[in-house]
Amino acid sequence: MTKAGLRIGTSGFSYKDWRKTFYPPSIKPEDMFSFYCRHFNSLELNVSYYKIPERKIFERLAKLAPSNFDIIVKLNRQVTHTRSSLQGIIEPLLENSKPLMANGHFAGFLAQFPFSFRNTQINRAYLYQLAERLRAFSVFVEFRHDSWAKPAVNSFLQSINLGYINVDEPQLKGLLPKQDWLTTSNGYVRFHGRNKNAWWDGNAMERYRYQYQLDELKEWLNIINTIRGRAKKTYLFFNNHPGGGAPLNARQMKELLQK
Repeated sequence: MTKAGLRIGTSGFSYKDWRKTFYPPSIKPEDMFSFYCRHFNSLELNVSYYKIPERKIFERLAKLAPSNFDIIVKLNRQVTHTRSSLQGIIEPLLENSKPLMANGHFAGFLAQFPFSFRNTQINRAYLYQLAERLRAFSVFVEFRHDSWAKPAVNSFLQSINLGYINVDEPQLKGLLPKQDWLTTSNGYVRFHGRNKNAWWDGNAMERYRYQYQLDELKEWLNIINTIRGRAKKTYLFFNNHPGGGAPLNARQMKELLQK
């Protein structure tokens, strides 16, 4: 497995198109998580972005996850995209997530904001509100617009104890560059792939359909090691899930960092 403090996994795990590329072809859906846990030590639970999972889903994950396995829960899109009901959507997610918290597998919340969420006074105030509501938990924020790539943002996030997520994505105007920011005690990097052609015009499946080459992963090694040198834990998650790119590249990255 990976060295202490390094947490590597994927964004979601129950994808049908991972059969043959990661999962055995005949695997049953209920056996996927246990298989996943044999290869990775952390997971971003992605389904909560679309709807709040029932408590029994969290209970099952808590029961099956091995010791020292971390799960990051993605906040619902009503929190990050429509931003219509912060209180109403967070309460049921907190309640249903309690089995993960009780078993020690819960490692924090992921808030993935859209490209339209710019660095403005109103949006910074919203981040402050979010941080206050979830101040008892680790919260990591991901931005898509490069207006957030300013030193003052780093200081602001530190002041309200929100973790910053560094990203790998296509080199397109307005998107964020590679960074090695650390605004809390834990570091975080998400790999989305570099599918330039489908980033703006494709659907979500096509946007993230990408398989990193080894040379592209190696571009991050110095950055990751810089983050690791300052962090208690460093989370690396691969979101290029269509076609099985995420588990393949996550395993490759783990091997590169073990050398």
